[in-house]
Order: sequence, then C-alpha cells, then structure tokens
Amino acid sequence: MRSLLVCATCLVGACLSERPRPAPPQIGIVFAKPAVQSPDTLRGSVQAQDPDGVDSVWLTVGSGPTLGDDGLFETEFSAPFQVLIPRGYAPGERIPVTIRARDVVGFTDELDTLIRVSQ
Repeated sequence: MRSLLVCATCLVGACLSERPRPAPPQIGIVFAKPAVQSPDTLRGSVQAQDPDGVDSVWLTVGSGPTLGDDGLFETEFSAPFQVLIPRGYAPGERIPVTIRARDVVGFTDELDTLIRVSQ
C-alpha cells in the first residue's frame, strides 16, 4: 500500500510540473557596421531559434523588397545578408529594418529596428 501511495504521488507531481509552452521563434539581427551611407551596402546576419523548428525567415529594409529564406525546420537558423541602400537618404535619416520568422507550428514573431545613415 505504501509503494502505491509513493507511485501516485510521483505521478501527480509529474503531471503538475511546468512544461514548455508553444511560443514564436526568438529572432535577432547583427549589423556589420552601426551606420550606412547612401548609396551603400548594408551587411549583417539574422538569427532565429525555435525548439519546434524554424520554417522561414524574412528581412525587409526600408521600402525595398522582402528577402526570405527557408529555415529547413532546424531549431537554429543563421544567415548572412547584404542589401543595397539606394541614393536619396539624407545623413541622420533612419531606415527601418524588419525581421520576421515563423516556426513549424505557425507561430510568428517580428523584430523592428533602424539603421542610421551616416554623414
């Protein structure tokens, strides 16, 4: 009887323990330099991490086209990028940069940041 009580206590404890909840991927970006000129090439790398697996990652710089890459369902994704910054940006202007990632479950996350145009 005592061993049955111990097993029941262990089962209840296992059922009530905290488990990981589904969540969107964690994303990040690293720029090769803190500012760009106009015209220039913005270089850096994007990262996405998700225990379920990364489905895809997209990068948009300013009003330019959205660049995308397949995460191949890996739990960690990292890729370099380079994007042409066209003429027409004034020194001190900030260009929006957006990274989006989706995991295999369908959760998405978005990170918005800025890159400054130098003198």
